[in-house]
Amino acid sequence: MGKIYYLFGKSASGKDSLYRELIQDPSLGLTPVVLYTTRPMRRGETDGVDYHFVTDEEMQEFVRAGRIIEMRTYETVRGLWTYAMVDDGNWDAEADYLAEGVLASYCSTREYFGAARVVPLYIEVEDGERLQRALNREQKQPVPQYSEMCRRFLADQADFSPEKLQAAGINHAYCNGELAACVQELKTVIAAGRKRAE
Repeated sequence: MGKIYYLFGKSASGKDSLYRELIQDPSLGLTPVVLYTTRPMRRGETDGVDYHFVTDEEMQEFVRAGRIIEMRTYETVRGLWTYAMVDDGNWDAEADYLAEGVLASYCSTREYFGAARVVPLYIEVEDGERLQRALNREQKQPVPQYSEMCRRFLADQADFSPEKLQAAGINHAYCNGELAACVQELKTVIAAGRKRAE
């Protein structure tokens, strides 16, 4: 049985950069999980690579068809944004996947596929560093949304509380203070998991 290695952490913890590094390593043999979202595409993102960008109506059609694995909706300063993992008929029970999200989406995915198949990779970064990273990223957008950036930062404090992490069985975090070191640690964990499965 293949594994779903699930990267999750607070906003601006470097999940996107870690995801890119891991998915581009052919020795790991990971298949990307591309989520669906109703949020607007950011500068530099590509439809079908970063996310499948869909309308609210298209997302509701997935719901009506019973194709949602996990879904979450955020009330942002720009309206409601929904993210979802969709059962599109292409899941291979023997393949190893790499997914990315937040604590709640990790828990929903684990519930859907079972704890034996979903491996948590919880990423942590010191809060001041995260806030600076978020600010740097937002400043590069054509129309920076600083209020949304602040909303996400504060919401993360509740969404990733020690109590919620403990309830989800998360007792280890991978520190992403330095990208290359964190990537190497994650590669070691994934390679060890694949070797045990062989």
